[in-house]
Amino acid sequence: MNLNFKVLKRGEKNFARRGRFRIRDIVIDTPVFMPVGTYGAVKSLSPDDLYQLGYSLILANTYHLYLRPGFELVERMGGLRGFTSFKRCFLTDSGGFQVFSLAKLREINEDGVSFRSHIDGSLHFFTPELSIRVQNALGSDIIMAFDECPAGGADYEYVKRSISLTYRWAKRSLEAHRKRDEQAIFGIFQGGIYTDLREESLRQITSLPFDGFAIGGLAVGEKKEDTYRIVSEMVHRMPEEYPRYAMGIGEPEDILFYIKNGIDMLDCVMPTRNARNGQFFTFKGKYNIRNSTFFDDPSPLEDGCPCYACRNFSRAYIRYLYMQNEILAHRLLTLHNLSFYKRLIDDIQTAIDEDRLEDYESKFMADFYKSKNTL
Repeated sequence: MNLNFKVLKRGEKNFARRGRFRIRDIVIDTPVFMPVGTYGAVKSLSPDDLYQLGYSLILANTYHLYLRPGFELVERMGGLRGFTSFKRCFLTDSGGFQVFSLAKLREINEDGVSFRSHIDGSLHFFTPELSIRVQNALGSDIIMAFDECPAGGADYEYVKRSISLTYRWAKRSLEAHRKRDEQAIFGIFQGGIYTDLREESLRQITSLPFDGFAIGGLAVGEKKEDTYRIVSEMVHRMPEEYPRYAMGIGEPEDILFYIKNGIDMLDCVMPTRNARNGQFFTFKGKYNIRNSTFFDDPSPLEDGCPCYACRNFSRAYIRYLYMQNEILAHRLLTLHNLSFYKRLIDDIQTAIDEDRLEDYESKFMADFYKSKNTL
């Protein structure tokens, strides 16, 4: 599927880009942040909530949907849009990262990966062909090639072998894709913390006819300075004419760094998972609603936030709900955090348009970390 991606504006002092692509009749402006709906739902929110927040593209997880409820059922129910009633757009990952991070007793060979389910220990064998078959059945709008994701501390020789395997699996993923007119497919380059292997993997993957490209294998255990070095070295070398995707990136300062270096698409569980743990984000820092100072605080989670939680409820009430383990607390904190992320991305888009991203970043970082509010 041709996404008709266009770069509308480039940063004058950095590699940041403003862009746009189209899925069916839905326009996606970039940079874009995608909430994670692992099982086809963003936890505690409805599709209408996501529409109201302004999200048109969310991520669902191939590995989890393959295990439960099974891709055949989702396909019979009309794919993810029919099954979930979220009528906008889905991206599905390939399952490669979850096999790396969650599965038990993982064994890799040329054909694919055998692993035991983290749920019940049942044995499974994932191949590039099966990953694509599952994603075809799920009916997502953007699917990902199956790759191997080495651990952050993997040695050079292992990573060298890994990028060759990822390249061969990428070619098999393309060959297995049966819905090119309906689903865009992105390739993923790897290479760990090694610049020459990153360059080689990028060259290999971008030689193939994908519709977009992702930088994979970051934030998987390596030092943060290595992550930033690889990002600053590699992202702006990704093809100009295709969307660039960084997988699993969610700290606000990381979002700014990646976008400044040329990333167009990001996703992370952080705003939703942290909400369930009581954390809420504001432009003056992040806080935990369990803090006793909020016991009788009549103010909203964040002054000026337009979300439903901030328009209607106090910190004191939301803290009370959270301490009573009321599900409404999780919902309100999730609504607020996703509102914060949407406003952050909107601000970044405007700053790129107006050639003031560095100034915006400096002010944001000073305000966000001024009081050093943490969990």
